[in-house]
Amino acid sequence: MAAESFPSNGDEYDPEPPRPTGLLDVLSVAAVVVDADGRLVFWTPQAEELFGYTSEEALGKYAARLFIHPEHLQAVTRLFAEVLETGRSWAGAFPIRHKDGSIRLTEFRNMRLLDDRGGVHALGIAADHNLLQRVETDLALCERLINQSPIGLALMDPDLRYLLVNPALERIDGIPAEDHIGRGLRETLPFPDVDTVESALRQVLTTGNPLLDQYHVGRPPADPDHEHAWSLSFYRLEDPGGRVLGAATSVVDVTERHRVAAEADRARRRLALIADASTRVGTTLEVERTAQELAEIATPELADVVAVDILDSALACRRAGRPDDGPELFRALALKAAHPTVALRAADPPGDLAAYDGDRLVTLCVHTGRPILVRHVGDRDLPRIARNAEATSLLARAGVHSYLAVPLIAHGEVLGALDLKRTRNPLPFEEDDVVLASELAGRAAVAIDNARWFQSVRNTALTLQRSLLPDHPPHHTGLEIASRYQPAQATSEVGGDWYDVIPLAGDRTALVVGDVMGNGIDAAATMGRLRTATCAYAELDLAPSALLQHLDKITCDLEHYIVTCIYAVYDPRTRECHMANAGHMPPALARQGHTPALLELPPGAPLGVGGIPFETTTAELSTGDLLVLYTDGLVETRHHPIDDRLNLLLSFLDAPGRPLEEACDLLLHGLRHPDDHDDVALLVARTL
Repeated sequence: MAAESFPSNGDEYDPEPPRPTGLLDVLSVAAVVVDADGRLVFWTPQAEELFGYTSEEALGKYAARLFIHPEHLQAVTRLFAEVLETGRSWAGAFPIRHKDGSIRLTEFRNMRLLDDRGGVHALGIAADHNLLQRVETDLALCERLINQSPIGLALMDPDLRYLLVNPALERIDGIPAEDHIGRGLRETLPFPDVDTVESALRQVLTTGNPLLDQYHVGRPPADPDHEHAWSLSFYRLEDPGGRVLGAATSVVDVTERHRVAAEADRARRRLALIADASTRVGTTLEVERTAQELAEIATPELADVVAVDILDSALACRRAGRPDDGPELFRALALKAAHPTVALRAADPPGDLAAYDGDRLVTLCVHTGRPILVRHVGDRDLPRIARNAEATSLLARAGVHSYLAVPLIAHGEVLGALDLKRTRNPLPFEEDDVVLASELAGRAAVAIDNARWFQSVRNTALTLQRSLLPDHPPHHTGLEIASRYQPAQATSEVGGDWYDVIPLAGDRTALVVGDVMGNGIDAAATMGRLRTATCAYAELDLAPSALLQHLDKITCDLEHYIVTCIYAVYDPRTRECHMANAGHMPPALARQGHTPALLELPPGAPLGVGGIPFETTTAELSTGDLLVLYTDGLVETRHHPIDDRLNLLLSFLDAPGRPLEEACDLLLHGLRHPDDHDDVALLVARTL
């Protein structure tokens, strides 16, 4: 109990009854002194509480007669004599008669006292046996609970130095109990946020309000390679009198729960990533764009640095058998980093070709068709990852510590590899990462495979289509001519649109624009046959209506195709243009000083309908007049009325004197959309 202070100014002091502050006060230990004759000569207030007699009733009385039952008198007398004669102390429990007549078991400690005159006395220290036994049981229980508890427990003084640590806490932080005692939090806690923990404990010491279930994550000295999690609770400790003794800390290891929750969160994120990839990867039929989408989706969730490399043979759609060893030629298609890093300088820039020897990991990946995982990249691994010695040095500077290469496989063919590196992410690649990367690579490989075949077929189609179109002479008497062919942007199929410029006798020129309905190689072949037939009939100097009549008969025999066509013959001597229409879009005419307009021609029936006559219409042209022939792909869309589109076409012809090449570009750029599903043939002629 803390010492009481007395007033120094002479004021009357009326102290309050002291409150229990320690174990002895809780036990209410009594002290009595008996002289050599067995009389009570000293009596404490606690003795009155324990035995029931006041000091007036007890002092001077024989102790044995006062509270010893007659049946125990002989034993007590013998013990008393032994203590006084030999000086040996005696301890034990003895039944005592209380003032109220009841017998109570009392715990005693007896010892001999000598005063300064040589007198001999006996000191008895006593406490209620039942109370003492209860306190001993509580202490034993507390000790057992503390030592055997799976929860880490620590007691700390007001300065937050350790006073007691149980074995569970030893196991949690990997530091022996004796090494805790007297040390502070900063010397033992494995948490990176130790300042937060210390601040919380000081708050508990100040306010007395406990803090429960504080979540903390760290790496203990006993297991520095793995992340652990703990739930901490803080309580203020006070003695029965309310004096602050310090703080108690309980630590529950919740690592398993933390790992399960973290794994569940990772699984949710990975599923979300796969779902995201299904909508973000393969949005276009472009190989480079698809590869870039794959690199972006894998960064930074899966890797810090991502590269997508395609075998050059696969990109060219050459199905060559894969060798078991030897070098491979890769074309870099995409490169992405989650943060600025010199590792980007170690990678092949997108678009570049790079040869990798057979011992390189990316080459091994495409040769085996299996993922290559290097959890912990060492000095001997970097040369097998990098393209050369300089790149090896850059990857080392970037801190590449884990590597994963996953093959891009579509329909059983290895197209290339997804290359993944970790620099800032401290965790190495695991098997779960291999599964996720393989799933992303598989989805992207199918999209890349579709895109490369689309591009190959499209390039072939364009080559075929352009080979069927004419290389007309640059000069025609009385006419200046420009033309364009633009394939459909949203399909790889060959179209059936065509145009032709045919020199005729007498300086005349035949202008032809036609459209075979449908697409594919058959449509292109039909277009080629009709173009050849048109050139042959034009040599016969037939009227436009008669020529279309012959083409109609040919078309009726060609696989049920329907064809629209305009055939026009311009004579520079008479400045007359004779035209016939077979179900085609009307030509547009623009002349200086007049509003551009569509020529009113009898629409006629498309070629292939059969048995319907065609009409020839004559239009007189002046110098500088602009005649525009086109296929429906220029003006038709899925979302706009055709009349609006035709008016828009005429609005672009407001300057007939514009250079013809510029006029063609203006019409295509102003009317075409990247998603248009039809090709366009455009023929523009200006009279001279």
